[in-house]
Amino acid sequence: MANSRSARKRIRSSERKRIRNRIVRSAVRTRIGHVRRSLVSGQVEGIEEELRAAVKALDKAAEKGILHRNNAARRKSRIMAMAARLSAMGGSEAEKAVTRAAAAGGAKGRSARVATAAKAAGKGGDAKAAPTNPANATKAAAAAKPGSAAKPGTAAKPGTRRSKSDS
Repeated sequence: MANSRSARKRIRSSERKRIRNRIVRSAVRTRIGHVRRSLVSGQVEGIEEELRAAVKALDKAAEKGILHRNNAARRKSRIMAMAARLSAMGGSEAEKAVTRAAAAGGAKGRSARVATAAKAAGKGGDAKAAPTNPANATKAAAAAKPGSAAKPGTAAKPGTRRSKSDS
């Protein structure tokens, strides 16, 4: 327990602020969630108002210091980019579904990569010829050369124990 009156007062005021901040952060998340669900579902009526309300809630939270201004700016940027991608979408229903899933962050955008890989495979190209992730490319290169380590200087030295991942 706090020993001084000022410390006890600080605890009380911190608790009040924590509750207020939690309410505001929850309201911001709710607004952004409504916008994302509306965008992904393809609902067009009322989306402008929901988007404006989400941006307003983010701005207010940043102004009050509940969210950092860069955090609010990043969230606004992402939600606006998502809205722009989905409003510019065209083509068949399958392409629209892939675009909606990718815009919503479905499997971290992998659904769009899978669709493009499937198109490449369908055209006779080898979908596994070039890995899309640079980290996987280095692992593939290391696996292609037997006996070589992934990083220089990481080979096991004589007389040292090898970890389970080395075997």
